[in-house]
Amino acid sequence: MARGTESWKAASHKRLPQNKNKTQKTSQRKQTDNENETEQPVSNVPLALQQRCLNIFRDALTSGEEDVSLLQEVKGHLYRRDFAEAFGKDEYLRVYASRWSPSRALGYLQILSDVQEKICKGREEEGALKVVCLGGGAGAELVALAAWLSERRGDSPDSRISAVFLDIAAWGPTVSNLEKAVVSPPVLSQYASAAAKAANVALLPEEAFTATFQQADALDLDDAQSKGIYENTDLITLLFTLNELYSTSVPKTQKMLARITEAAQPGAYLLVVDSPGSYSTISINGAEKKYPMQWLLDHTLLGTQQKRGEQEIPAKWEKVVSDESRWFRLPQGLEYRLELENMRYQIHLYRRADDEVKVEED
Repeated sequence: MARGTESWKAASHKRLPQNKNKTQKTSQRKQTDNENETEQPVSNVPLALQQRCLNIFRDALTSGEEDVSLLQEVKGHLYRRDFAEAFGKDEYLRVYASRWSPSRALGYLQILSDVQEKICKGREEEGALKVVCLGGGAGAELVALAAWLSERRGDSPDSRISAVFLDIAAWGPTVSNLEKAVVSPPVLSQYASAAAKAANVALLPEEAFTATFQQADALDLDDAQSKGIYENTDLITLLFTLNELYSTSVPKTQKMLARITEAAQPGAYLLVVDSPGSYSTISINGAEKKYPMQWLLDHTLLGTQQKRGEQEIPAKWEKVVSDESRWFRLPQGLEYRLELENMRYQIHLYRRADDEVKVEED
């Protein structure tokens, strides 16, 4: 389901010097756009935990002498929208995940921290939190979930996560290597002190975190397959994925959302994060006019209440978090061999409502 990186490029921002020669019109437009943004403070996630996330990518996705040229090849394929080539080789997938997933993982970790009171409200810790990440094969969601869980286990030691990462490309080795790095102690230098070796533990114990990869196109799942994946799931994520699915096929994406709605249990959450504003607009039936992704998503999930005779059928979902534009900014002091980037995004969190039918009284 990682069909391209347009959303990755649009939402990632380097720290560039300001151009003082911008026209007044451009400045005014930027000021208007910024009025709709929520300026987030620097991440409140501990710096040590964020660095641990980066170290997991470093250890799990080893670098090679040809990485620079491989990365340029991947960028070229993506620029030409030749996604079959861009995601067609194991080495391409490795350098792709090494380059873009670490920054995203830190952003996703902050998002999970921001919404945890919603998705964990009233939850019993007896069973594992079941998560399905659509388009999550590149590893950002996996590392973010693992790091978030490690923080939660400080207050709830019995917390566990069982996650499925469904993607169209063959991300199986990437998911497997990252899971292994999460539940294994980091590799230390042979010269490490005895104290360092004694303190060297895995981010999570094996029994606390399981990651399963499933190679499939979410748009092609039938009713039975969808039910098997989505039912009994506590959290379903579409992180920088939904807009690309809409770009592929609006009818198929609408059908996918309908199947999620049908299969999801009351109380389940759907987390949608994507590029903000004009980066996420959709043309319906080839029309020139484009609609914001958020509008189409709300129309599909919330809709207007329908009536069948005297029965009133409420919307199947309720929106509990929504922000059209938000920033995640990296803290100072992080170390990674490749460039890290800030992330600008829109966020929408929905809760599956109870299946109730109201009967109008006389």
